[in-house]
Amino acid sequence: MNRTHRLLVVDDDRLVLATVCRGLQAAGYQVESAQSVDEAVALLDDWRPDLALLDIRMGERGGFELARELQARDGIPFMFLSAYGDDATVDEATELGAVGFLVKPIDIPQIMPAVEAALKRAADLSRLRSTGRQLEQALDQQRGISVAIGILMERHRLSRSEAELRLRDTARSQRRKMTDLAEGIVFAVDALAASALNGDRSDS
Repeated sequence: MNRTHRLLVVDDDRLVLATVCRGLQAAGYQVESAQSVDEAVALLDDWRPDLALLDIRMGERGGFELARELQARDGIPFMFLSAYGDDATVDEATELGAVGFLVKPIDIPQIMPAVEAALKRAADLSRLRSTGRQLEQALDQQRGISVAIGILMERHRLSRSEAELRLRDTARSQRRKMTDLAEGIVFAVDALAASALNGDRSDS
């Protein structure tokens, strides 16, 4: 079990805050604390936690508002520690993307497995997001190659297989990636089209 994770605990109740922080620190976690949303945001300017534990009701700016701020900061994962466990509160917490929810009063032995479960869920979600970005990037690259192949087919009256072979052979001879060569072809065609359009406008 990895206890080197960085945790941020935010609660406007000093006693709860001190108790939770002491318990987490005793378990080996690296813990920072804040008593308000503003204090927490100030911490985030120079430090990124692996998980934030948030109270919900904290004066004018509460845990839900801070959760949205965490989401905007590249999806910092968070869970809620709240005295309110009604369906509407839990539903809103879930919709915001919370990876855990505990209802106060909370004892330290209860927190540990919940924190570990939240950290694991956050890691799983991070891997999924990373995989999604990689897939999107791969699809974008394939679209670029397809466009370049289409340009070669039209300009040189080639079949698709012939155009793809020419693109691959050219990339190999120039020791470039097919995606980079395809991007260069598409950029060159777009630049020529833009130049021709500007020329037509200047003549008119």
